[in-house]
Amino acid sequence: MTVTVTPNPSRARTTRIRATLAAAAVVALGGAAVVAPLTVTDSALADEAFYERIYQEFVPAEVEPLAIPLEAVQAEELPAPEPEPVPEASAGAATFAPLFYSGGGFPAEWMAAAGIPESDWGYVDFIVSKESGWNPNAVNRSSGASGLVQALPCGKVPGNCFDPVDNLRWANGYANGRYGSWAQAYDFWLTRHWW
Repeated sequence: MTVTVTPNPSRARTTRIRATLAAAAVVALGGAAVVAPLTVTDSALADEAFYERIYQEFVPAEVEPLAIPLEAVQAEELPAPEPEPVPEASAGAATFAPLFYSGGGFPAEWMAAAGIPESDWGYVDFIVSKESGWNPNAVNRSSGASGLVQALPCGKVPGNCFDPVDNLRWANGYANGRYGSWAQAYDFWLTRHWW
C-alpha cells in the first residue's frame, strides 16, 4: 500500500507552506515522521512577507508528490533482549545485599521495641528527623551512612541496618556509650549538626 501526498492548489498559502515543509521534513529524515509544533506569533501570521520569505527559502520550485510505502514505515518487531548472566558467588565468599525495610510500624513502636526509655524519645525524634526523616531505608549518597540514624558503615549495626528496631537499638548503645545519654547526643548534634 502506498500513500501519495500532493500539494493542493485550492488551499490557502499557509496550508501549502506547512504541508510542503512537513513533506520536506519527512524526506530529509529518511521517511521518519517527526511531529513538532511550530509556534509563530500573531504578528508574524499577519505578515505576508514572512510567508513569502519562508516559501522562497525552504520550498523547492517544483514539489513532486511523495510516495511513501507503508511497509517501510511500520515498525520492525525486535527480539527480546537476552538477560545478562549473573555470576555465581564463589564458594566461601560472602555476598552482601542490603535488605531494605518493607514492614510497617511507627517511630514510637520502634523506639519502644529498641528499649529506648520514653523520657529520651524527644531527643531521638529530633536526631532521627534530622538524619533520615524517619526513613528506615535512607542512604547518604556521598558517605554511605544508612538507616534511621545514618550508621556508618551500615555493617556495624547488628542485624539489619535498615530494620528500624535494629538501627535504633544500635543507636541507643552508641548515644549512651559515646555521649553519655541521648540528651548529650542531642546537645552535640545542635552544635555540630552531626553525631
